[in-house]
Amino acid sequence: MTEAAPQPDPFAELKQRMKASWMAGDFGQIARRLANGAEDFIARLNLQPGMNVLDVGCGTGNQSLPAARTGATVTGVDISTNLLEQARQRAAQENLKIQFDEGDAEQLPYADAQFDVVLSMFGAMFAPRPERVIGEFKRVCRPGGLIAMANWTPDSFVGKSFQVSARHVPPPPSVQPPVLWGNEEVVRQRFGPGVQLELNKRLVLFDMPDTTPENAVDFFREYFGPTKIAFARLDVAGQLRMRDDLIALWAAHNIGDAHHLKVHAEYLEIHARLPAM
Repeated sequence: MTEAAPQPDPFAELKQRMKASWMAGDFGQIARRLANGAEDFIARLNLQPGMNVLDVGCGTGNQSLPAARTGATVTGVDISTNLLEQARQRAAQENLKIQFDEGDAEQLPYADAQFDVVLSMFGAMFAPRPERVIGEFKRVCRPGGLIAMANWTPDSFVGKSFQVSARHVPPPPSVQPPVLWGNEEVVRQRFGPGVQLELNKRLVLFDMPDTTPENAVDFFREYFGPTKIAFARLDVAGQLRMRDDLIALWAAHNIGDAHHLKVHAEYLEIHARLPAM
């Protein structure tokens, strides 16, 4: 009997567009604003020397570097080649031995039960098929191992900024909102029975000295790939309307002053302990 030919991935074109979106701009500029939050996230994992750790959606290495400083054996994976190159350069500057691979959260290029800890901070939440992400995380994490995620909540500042962008540039209808990963009930459903879940809401601070709300919007428009691409899809009038809406959002959430922007953004921290064999 002739084997059926493998079916093409219906999401392949979408993923290529997503990859191009994340490679636009320079996310390294954004990542620097979140470095302290990443270090705090890693510190709560209690990593030990010799542990095998996978950082999914590692970007420029914000989580991978502090994880490697604990003595853990760290692998980072991301779809964006330019971000991986920045991550390799950062690791080399600190003489940290970290393996960085190009790969997809929905089809991880690793063996079953290879890692003690699988983590993702504001990364895998953007993959279009959450059920595949969960399946891959559980597959590559050993029995009794830990899956840890940090995901923006729907009502967070970042979640609201996504809502603004979606009003002006609607996302594909086939893609679930990434911020559903920040909804506790959705997370429980996605992980399913048999997984010990610890869920906590945390805050990360965008601290931007010498910055106004207008400056912040222009900064993210220049360096945050998805925002840059969203603006590019609008005509001049549409760009002005979206910019005004984003400026109003930054101003409404600013806890600093007119020239020192400080905005707290909430995320859901997930610690999911898999059952032991």
